Amino acid sequence: MTIAGTDPSGGAGIQADLKTFSALGVYGTSVITAVVAQNTRGVAAIHPISGAFVSAQLEALFADVRIDAVKIGMLGTTQVVEAVAGALRWHRPRYVVLDPVMVASSGHRLLSLEATDALRELLLPLVDLITPNTAEAADLLGEAPAVTVADAVDQLGRLTRLCPGVLLTGGHLDGPQCTDLLSIEGAITRFAAPRVVTGNTHGTGCTLSSAITALRPGRPDWASTIGDAKDYLTAALRAAEALDVGHGPGPVHHFHALWPQATTPPTAP
Repeated sequence: MTIAGTDPSGGAGIQADLKTFSALGVYGTSVITAVVAQNTRGVAAIHPISGAFVSAQLEALFADVRIDAVKIGMLGTTQVVEAVAGALRWHRPRYVVLDPVMVASSGHRLLSLEATDALRELLLPLVDLITPNTAEAADLLGEAPAVTVADAVDQLGRLTRLCPGVLLTGGHLDGPQCTDLLSIEGAITRFAAPRVVTGNTHGTGCTLSSAITALRPGRPDWASTIGDAKDYLTAALRAAEALDVGHGPGPVHHFHALWPQATTPPTAP
């Protein structure tokens, strides 16, 4: 199950989540929290869904469908955070991954400040893994974003006080490699890979968290799950140039393994 907002351009949000689920061979269900007017250039408008209607969607699914794992993305309002937290407390799904979508890359705020407080207090204690990037981690902690891997390691310890499992993604950190940091029960695992040279990065956070959610029920632990999810995302980034979507940062290629490929960009030296 994905709980998130929409993206009409198909690169992020509910659309990216369902594409990722399908590409990785699992059946996707969805609960919509907001209808978003956006494209590859940015967000134009947001129409939030009421907390009551989000609860109705959640209850309809939990009453009928076996849910093996839940991915949470954009929530938007305090009422929606409360609705999702209530459903998780009641139904107790086995695996819950939360991508704390707070601010769009265009600068448009996607989670109110009041809702951010509710997210910290009500929702983070109920999830197994959060996947913030450096900007989202800074927002959760009320600090400046990490710039180096050492900064990120320092923030990782404080993030684990909010949630026991943290994957701090390092795409915005300095250096030739992209280093993600996983902390599970105090054990830290580093995932480092060369950066992929592409401007088509729309939806990377949504895609990674959805891949983790899709793969976790079939893997023995979080580290192996994340390793496989990162391999999928890296391949989707490398194949993104084969798509021609929009005039801003384009989407990653969710179906890179299923569609014929035209180009594969090099990695950074």
